[in-house]
Amino acid sequence: MQRSKRPQILTGMALGALWGVVVTGLPQWLGLPYIPAPIALPGAFLAPGLILALIIGRIAQRRFFDDTIIDGAPFAPGSPAGIDQRVLTNTAEQLVLALAVWPFAAAALGGAVVLALGLSFALMRMLFWAGYHLSPPLRGLGFAGTFYPTVIAGVWAVAVWF
Repeated sequence: MQRSKRPQILTGMALGALWGVVVTGLPQWLGLPYIPAPIALPGAFLAPGLILALIIGRIAQRRFFDDTIIDGAPFAPGSPAGIDQRVLTNTAEQLVLALAVWPFAAAALGGAVVLALGLSFALMRMLFWAGYHLSPPLRGLGFAGTFYPTVIAGVWAVAVWF
């Protein structure tokens, strides 16, 4: 009988939520200087953009060296290229969420918060990517460690704003 992966994934997600509180709060708790949003936002999106480019490049490299997919054929289910495609899709979804939330969070909480979010995003996306290939619990932590910081920053920004 196969053991359920849910408890391990749930643990990863809980740790990701805790990570979100730490990443969002740390710049505030450390008393980092205020950085205006227009200055911080380009830097905040740099690391996530580079991770996105890395994933796109890896998929392109897989296509180039595999005659079965070089012409744009769909990836085989469960194949490494198929996994990378799912990671790319989820990363793009997470980045759209960040684009919708981080500018307001930067205005309400200061630019240091979004700079921390950007670095955290890159780190957690790498963990998500590795976890997708190696271990569901790592994938859960990587997903939650990207998602929850953005959501927490958005909720916190709305609370501070009002």
